[in-house]
Amino acid sequence: MRRRTYFQLIAAALSLSLAGTSGSLLTAVNAQTGQQPVVYLDQAWSQADREWYYNFSQGSSAISYDIFLNLEVASSQELFRSDANSERYGLIPQAPNPRTNPDGLPIGLSKTPMPKAVMADDHTGDYVGLTCAACHNEQLYYKGKAIRIDGGTNNTFDLIAYVYALDDAMQATLKDPAKFDRLAARLKAPDAAAKSALRSRFESEAERVHAFRKPLVSPVVWGPGRHDAIGLIVNRVTAILPNIPQNWSTPTAPTKPPFLWNSPQGLWTQWRGAQQVPIERNLVETMGVFMSIDLVAKDPSKGLFESNAAIRNLQEVENLLNRLAPPSWPEDIFGKIDREKAARGKSLFVVLCSSCHNAWPYTWSEPNKYGKRFVLVGLIPQSYVGTDPNQFETLRDYALTGQLAPYMLGPFKDKDLIPTGIMYFGTAKMVLESAIAKAQIPEADLPNLLGYRELPTPRPPERVYKAAPRDGVWATPSFMHNGSVPNLYEMLIPAKERSKKFCLGREFDPVKVGRDTACTSGTFEFDTELRGNSNAGHSFEEAPRGNGVIGPLLTEEQRWALVEYLKSIPETPGRVTPFGGPPAR
Repeated sequence: MRRRTYFQLIAAALSLSLAGTSGSLLTAVNAQTGQQPVVYLDQAWSQADREWYYNFSQGSSAISYDIFLNLEVASSQELFRSDANSERYGLIPQAPNPRTNPDGLPIGLSKTPMPKAVMADDHTGDYVGLTCAACHNEQLYYKGKAIRIDGGTNNTFDLIAYVYALDDAMQATLKDPAKFDRLAARLKAPDAAAKSALRSRFESEAERVHAFRKPLVSPVVWGPGRHDAIGLIVNRVTAILPNIPQNWSTPTAPTKPPFLWNSPQGLWTQWRGAQQVPIERNLVETMGVFMSIDLVAKDPSKGLFESNAAIRNLQEVENLLNRLAPPSWPEDIFGKIDREKAARGKSLFVVLCSSCHNAWPYTWSEPNKYGKRFVLVGLIPQSYVGTDPNQFETLRDYALTGQLAPYMLGPFKDKDLIPTGIMYFGTAKMVLESAIAKAQIPEADLPNLLGYRELPTPRPPERVYKAAPRDGVWATPSFMHNGSVPNLYEMLIPAKERSKKFCLGREFDPVKVGRDTACTSGTFEFDTELRGNSNAGHSFEEAPRGNGVIGPLLTEEQRWALVEYLKSIPETPGRVTPFGGPPAR
């Protein structure tokens, strides 16, 4: 009965929440892969922490692991999993690691076991899937060096292009007998019976990938480092998996992945400040990227809401992120910080920015019943900050509930048509409840699973954007939630003077602190005039505050002082924000 109370609380929450030294360590070039030298910054993680995070499984199950390792790209005999192909789409290659990654998968891909089939077309065994490090881990490239930013924003990974390429590879293998024969030979299926069994399995998995691809159409090309996470997740949960195509919404709100340090410590997370409970956030992320979920069975006794969620891993990764430090600027690579200029910038930041962006040692909430405090984050109305509003406008208003109607929340139970957000949260609640029960989490571990949040969490304000602390922000270009501003300098000028079209290059710019925009290290052109791509708002100009104006027109000296300050924080390499608040004095 007490466990059921936790489930009821989870349901309620779901229904409510829509330095002088750089500390860097240079490693040698990997002789096997020929990758660039990698610089690891002091972010308080051990090498074992990194290794686990890079390839742990969340439960995402795209295609069979053995097929993935031996699949060719569509246009040649190159293996799809090759380092060159991974890097082509912005994933970060790695050498094999016998402890956590024996097959040398890139950062962000995982080997996921499926001990029991969830859907009728699933098979038991190992799958390859995406994990959060694919989008939430980063490398900055500068003059032949690769600077690793753990928990950063992967601004090179083109998720949609990668899914399209995987689908193309599988469709080409189905249509080309020579490709299929080579795959069969690699998988040691030489005779007719073995080939027939392999083809049957391959066809089923090719359809899974093709079905994932088909709804990923948008009038806006998202490009590297961005994806419409809301559209991906909500469409999959309300339209694709329950087989109600009428519920599909056009995904027109691409955003960059937010950085992860200080997220567990923050009172609210996600760009819209809509979430507090980590297991809810982490599970729905996995729902959007190939996690098997049964949303078509007749009822829960027949498997409805069962999933392949790796609840314990999702709990472990949150605990790992609790002790991730924001990265400090590596002065031995990007140049010395002008400490006097940074001090002037700090004074300006306190006056102009700290009312929204909390600054170290941070202002904290009052202790809750667990004795935990959380870093206060600004929840700023979109109408005030003036940045692109499409996150609040991309989903259709209402959704058909179909066979899920009996399981919707409160007054929406048994209704045929309900608000899309309510259907999404109601379905997510049932999947989460089923996954926790399946994982047999001891009652004593439930507070940790919930991030020590009190349930039900308060309803977040509507149409707000989260303004979190800026420590380590220098390492996460491009800027704004949709990546529409290429560098920190342009965040401090009048919005009308910002670049309207620019290339998203791979080379880091340590002067303006951002990305190369000259098309010399990347060819994707970002057009801020397209829907979802606006770089309006967060403007410093001589005008009344609000409607996109957040501060006065700055002088050049003031802008560069602020840039220097943002480069300088955190001021202590490896400084971890204490989870639950600083010790009592």
